[in-house]
Amino acid sequence: VEKFKEYGKLSKRNLEEMQAGARVEIDEKKENPLDFALWKASKPGEPYWESPWGKGRPGWHIECSVMSQKYLGETLDIHGGGKDLIFPHHENEIAQSEAATGKPFARYWIHNGFVNINKEKMSKSLGNILTLKEIFKDWHPEAIRLFLLSSHYRSPVDFSFDGLAEVKSALDRFYTTLWAIQKELKRPSSPRGSSLSSSSRDKDKNGAISPIEDVRQVLQSFQERFEEAMDDDFNTAQALGNFFDLQRHLNTLLDISKKERTEEILTTLKQGLEHFTRLGSIFGLFQEDPEHYLNEQKKEGLKRLNLVEEEILTLIDERNHARKDKNWKRADEIRNDLLSRGIILEDTPAGTLWKIK
Repeated sequence: VEKFKEYGKLSKRNLEEMQAGARVEIDEKKENPLDFALWKASKPGEPYWESPWGKGRPGWHIECSVMSQKYLGETLDIHGGGKDLIFPHHENEIAQSEAATGKPFARYWIHNGFVNINKEKMSKSLGNILTLKEIFKDWHPEAIRLFLLSSHYRSPVDFSFDGLAEVKSALDRFYTTLWAIQKELKRPSSPRGSSLSSSSRDKDKNGAISPIEDVRQVLQSFQERFEEAMDDDFNTAQALGNFFDLQRHLNTLLDISKKERTEEILTTLKQGLEHFTRLGSIFGLFQEDPEHYLNEQKKEGLKRLNLVEEEILTLIDERNHARKDKNWKRADEIRNDLLSRGIILEDTPAGTLWKIK
């Protein structure tokens, strides 16, 4: 390693300090305790290949350099891996590759944090591995993506099913907003012209920005803010924050549209929907039809709770009759019974709605 003067540049380690702190068993065949093998002599029972240096096999580090150069060339655009591989593996890859070619081995390095379970690294050696195949049995793939993207890739991810449930609820709310926009755009009643009342003009009499102008400004800067976050070392958590911000503004506009439906509002809602699906596709999010997604999640939720929709609707109908007869005790009993079984009731001007807790 002493022959490669830049050894330690990736891990930002000083060669002399590494030598002083080396914990490897000193091998008399090595000039430096940090030296590593490019070719290892075979041991009895191990696979081997013939070579000018005798029977043996490639060292751990040289395998990666050789394969990447064969298929990707002498300089990689992006090289990734876990944080635990920075030293010695990636440091050794750089040393052997750049010593051989005289060219930079990789332009950018991306090292991800670990997925932890109960504050321990998820690993085969600890026996706490959860495969995606296992998780997909109970959770939608987009919920997994949203969960992982909510943390910066360099940061550790503390996996828990409670945390996954929170993210799943957020995903459901996103799709609920998108479905509400689709329904509003399809609603048959004719919108009024582009003129807006004082509540929706660009500014009110006090000079404050109106809700529709507020949404317009968010939409205009949405892609720029998204790209700024992604350009900042793939800051997916910050990029996702823009979706939450846009969702909040679109929900406000949906409330206005129920009272004051104009062409301008509908156009703005349509633009918001397009922003969600287009930029969401970069993350693999918001790509399902909202109505289909929500219906499927409702079916899965009922199956998990061992309930059927007909039973819920029957109880809601009974509760409506109880309320009509001012039998508040029975109405509350039904509400509390459904709540204990994971169903939340919401009374609205359009009737009683239900959702899974």
